[in-house]
Amino acid sequence: MDAIGAGAEKKTAISKKRPRRTTQSKPKPKIEVPTSGDIEDFSFSKDEALQIRASLLEWYDNNQRDLPWRRISSSNSCGFKEEDDDDEREKRGYAVWVSEVMLQQTRVSTVIDYFNRWMNKWPTLHHLAQASLEEVNEMWAGLGYYRRARFLLEGAKEVVEQGGTFPETVSDLRNIKGIGEYTAGAISSIAFKKAVPVVDGNVVRVISRLKAISANPKDAATVKNFWKLAGQLVDPFRPGDFNQALMELGATLCSLSNPGCAACPISAQCHALSLSRQNESVHVTDYPIKVMKAKQRHEFSAVSVVEILDCQETIGPKSSSKFILVKRPNNGLLAGLWEFPSVLLEKEADLASRRIAIDKFLQSSCNLDLKESIRIVSREYIGEYVHVFSHIRLKMYIELLVLRPKGNRSIDYKKQDKESMTWKYVDSKNLDSMGLTSGVRKVYNMVQKHKQTDQGTIPERRRKPALRR
Repeated sequence: MDAIGAGAEKKTAISKKRPRRTTQSKPKPKIEVPTSGDIEDFSFSKDEALQIRASLLEWYDNNQRDLPWRRISSSNSCGFKEEDDDDEREKRGYAVWVSEVMLQQTRVSTVIDYFNRWMNKWPTLHHLAQASLEEVNEMWAGLGYYRRARFLLEGAKEVVEQGGTFPETVSDLRNIKGIGEYTAGAISSIAFKKAVPVVDGNVVRVISRLKAISANPKDAATVKNFWKLAGQLVDPFRPGDFNQALMELGATLCSLSNPGCAACPISAQCHALSLSRQNESVHVTDYPIKVMKAKQRHEFSAVSVVEILDCQETIGPKSSSKFILVKRPNNGLLAGLWEFPSVLLEKEADLASRRIAIDKFLQSSCNLDLKESIRIVSREYIGEYVHVFSHIRLKMYIELLVLRPKGNRSIDYKKQDKESMTWKYVDSKNLDSMGLTSGVRKVYNMVQKHKQTDQGTIPERRRKPALRR
């Protein structure tokens, strides 16, 4: 738009000059009118916004999915009133907060069971504030991005420490650790009917198609414009329902690769659809433009599933077999979660090098001396497993290390404070029920499968008959 303005000023300046005398008037050059595909249109007219609101809300009222958090926060089902007491308002805000954090990078179908279990265990913000990080991580196991769970816990503690009143405005919500612009907008609009926008991946997709925006959707200036457009659309009377409708449309009909344009309630306002009908080389799925993802970092680790036979050094019911779990650091990837002993390798390494690294780790971290007090019953290489994070491709080399204390010796297990505990023994029954991460669970399942296969393939030993002399 700045370029157009500059051109217009230049044209005006030229027109003020005295024209040269000619005997024949020259034809005016043809002016090309740029299309909206050449110049991005970052605004909705008032009429456009009204049409989109009406159509989208009508569609949402008839097609919205029945989700547990909506039953708590819906303005229609539970008599949403501005004068509701503090408990009701906090209940709505808390439910929206938990659901929105869970829904980030996770499918709705997956979140439903997690949300129900979470709310049964911690029905209010005050209940959550009393939980430990380990309890929260176990409840979260399988959802991924565990930092989100930690921020939920820390945020709940922060609100309670500050008096327990749940904040309602975007600015106040943004002051809570872990709540960003999107989550603040979702809580404020859905739970408290504040007319503020939300922008997530679904909203970006819908708006970029409505306006045929070809700019990089990850660019900071473009993101700012998406927020501006979403703010122009949000319905002042039903902001929460409208924001959910916009996200619902992006998650269902206006999908990434197979949009259902024929059934879309706002297809009449969709410029991408209009362009695709005018030009067969243009497709609705061209918007938003694809941005090349950052290349994943490749990492390697040696993982040892350590099983100790005749292990009595543990709290609780005694068992003949225990597994060692190690707690990850409280900062960084998968912070504070439990896993099997593992060592990050600088590069791919052979079996001997991996075992040397694991032995050193077990000696320094778990007081296990594989030469003095412990006898190696068996040590088998199980296989490889590649676990993919958003930015890391981790290749794990997995082994099963079965140990037994020598003679009458016991393993030097120093009891640790629950909060400062860095490693522990767990029997197979408890291990099966623990909330392990998907990567750790995969490793354990590989070991169990190997055990079953190994036992099934070993033929029963038959005693040879003694030779008579």
